[in-house]
Amino acid sequence: MRRAARSAMVLAAIVAAALGPTACAASARPVRHAAPAVRPPRAIPALGSYAARSVGGPLLASTGTVVNQPAGQGTPLPNVPASAWVVANAATGQVLAAKDPHGEYGPASTLKVLTAVTLIPRLDPNSMVVASQLATSQQPNSAGLITGRAYRVADLFRALLLISANDAAVALTEAAGSFATGMALINGEARHLQAYDVVAKLPNGLPAAGQVVSAYDEALIARQALNMPAFMAYDQTLTSQFEVKPNDTETLVNQNYLLTKYPGGIGGKIGWTVSSEATYIGLARRNGVTLIVTVLHCTSLQEITSAEQLLDWGFAMNGKVTPVGTLVPPLAGTPGSGAAPAAIAGTAHSPARVGNSRRHDAAGPVTPAPGPSIGATGYALAAAGAAVAALGLSGLARTRRRTAAAQPPGNSQASAGG
Repeated sequence: MRRAARSAMVLAAIVAAALGPTACAASARPVRHAAPAVRPPRAIPALGSYAARSVGGPLLASTGTVVNQPAGQGTPLPNVPASAWVVANAATGQVLAAKDPHGEYGPASTLKVLTAVTLIPRLDPNSMVVASQLATSQQPNSAGLITGRAYRVADLFRALLLISANDAAVALTEAAGSFATGMALINGEARHLQAYDVVAKLPNGLPAAGQVVSAYDEALIARQALNMPAFMAYDQTLTSQFEVKPNDTETLVNQNYLLTKYPGGIGGKIGWTVSSEATYIGLARRNGVTLIVTVLHCTSLQEITSAEQLLDWGFAMNGKVTPVGTLVPPLAGTPGSGAAPAAIAGTAHSPARVGNSRRHDAAGPVTPAPGPSIGATGYALAAAGAAVAALGLSGLARTRRRTAAAQPPGNSQASAGG
């Protein structure tokens, strides 16, 4: 017993010497330290919930037209053939008027704006991307990418935004590390922008079950695009040369005629599929005022005309009507870091309710590198989109490619995800 006690005393002395006098003092006088505060993850509103539909203000939860304009005063609000739209001041964030702003609809190719906003900061424009079978199997294969050939990132972004290239969208998404990683980043960027009505399954906006956006959320995405000089440079390019393969170069012509036909037009993106009908994001600036207009589920070939009418009203009534809501700012922090993976993977929307019970869709730069890790939900969401794309979307074979000759002056766009 004496020998054991002596051993214990020697061991205690050795430990005390190793820990130093501070530890000894602390053991003599225990101090209870408060546990560091842990900020709980930000709750993400469930798709279709009142919390999601009222982002930006309670009036924006309406499924009808909302505007604070006395009857008979000022320029009348146009009645455009679209199920949902938003007109907002990009600088102040004021939503001047809206129709079903949080209603969920198929995005068609307007989703490519979110794809570009997400990936432009992450990809070196001069790096090369090898086109995969998944990318080249997209229908229509707008840029004509060839499996196994390498293409410059900057050229792919121009193809994405000028001619709405579905194959370029997939190639750029895979350049983030993998298709699953790229899709997780795209949905994570939507959460970062507080665009809680967005469910992205395919980066090109081709029909996919459960893929939806809202007019309000597309306005948030458009405002982010306006703040990215690289995006605007791509988006405002009128023509560009694209080398499909050696000795085979095509001229890409910007399909957004707002740039050349509308006074003050500075950018935007068109879209159309059978299920989504016509969709549009438009950007215009006059006398120092920059407006955003978004249009969803519009009568085909009327989307840009409708946007022009809404922009005309917005420029006439900006500062003269009381806003009906505001574009909320992005969340603090960099998307894709910190809590972003949880937001990407673990906060998928509840499928229980979709808008107004109507879903209008079937179904410093770095070189391309894997993005942040994501959870199983994020991978499953992206993998499902990949499976749809890999099938070639054969149902789109019945769709039509709309060319300039078949449209009102200058309105040229692709049919499927155009």
